Amino acid sequence: MSVAADLVGDIGATNGRFAVVGSDGTIGKTRVFSIRDYPTIADAIRAYSTELAPSHVWREAVLAVASPVTGDQVSLTNHPWSFSIRDLGRSLGLERLQVINDFAAVALSIPKLQSAEVAQIGGGSAVPDAPRGVIGPGTGLGVSALIPDGDGWVPIQSEGGHVTMPANTDRESQVLKQLRLRFDHVSAERVLSGPGLSNLYTALCQLDGVSAAMLSPSQIVESRAQNPQAREAVSMFCAMLGAVARNLALTLGARGGIYVAGGIVPRMGPAFDRSIFRREFEGRGRFFEYMNGIPTFVVTRPLPALLGAAQLLRRVNKHR
Repeated sequence: MSVAADLVGDIGATNGRFAVVGSDGTIGKTRVFSIRDYPTIADAIRAYSTELAPSHVWREAVLAVASPVTGDQVSLTNHPWSFSIRDLGRSLGLERLQVINDFAAVALSIPKLQSAEVAQIGGGSAVPDAPRGVIGPGTGLGVSALIPDGDGWVPIQSEGGHVTMPANTDRESQVLKQLRLRFDHVSAERVLSGPGLSNLYTALCQLDGVSAAMLSPSQIVESRAQNPQAREAVSMFCAMLGAVARNLALTLGARGGIYVAGGIVPRMGPAFDRSIFRREFEGRGRFFEYMNGIPTFVVTRPLPALLGAAQLLRRVNKHR
């Protein structure tokens, strides 16, 4: 027996996460798939459908993808998958398929988060109807924003993770110079992501004339007490994230707050709260007081992009 239902998905460079959305907007039956196990996005969705009991016939879907969404053809930034929105919707038998940037979906989740699903870092108080910025290091670096629009919010589909990474200290300048020997362009994502943390660690080892151990990003974080280059890499990561978040807040006038999501920072736990992030976010100079008043939060809710995708699904259905 088949059941008609709505689907939401969050497709990153490593994992695909899928869930069913109930008629009341609740999210359930969440599954996570390694996308390297499937040739296409349609194959991953069909694998998810097969796991459900009873099997589902999808009616409508919203997919959040780690990619620019500028037309019918979508290509993931850090994974070989590409697809046509029109053809994917037809192959899955959907009445409607909407595809959105993954961090625009995270942004849509922000107004729906409970107080226990965010942790404030430092001081500041949110201005209720002011823009909010969202940034998140994971496999890549996601950036988005929410702009107030009457009684609702409009998400910005941004590729801000690919802005040029600035240096605020001589040591950071040395690291970025080292990385420019490897990359044509050192974007924020080249240092503020899982691979980016590894890039920082390797560059610091090269500058210090020591051999870089083969460490995963999580191992770099875990070994920082014993490994001085790992410790400096994590500290520099937090400082650089503070600087990029500061630039985002200033550009947007994000007095509603900056929200840090993604897979890396929430796993740091209290260590991130004690890091240099907030100090670099507030910065120095003429706009210190302005920045001091903007709150920063870590999103601790798992898979917020699914919540945001469900909000978009409900919004579309409400206006039909």
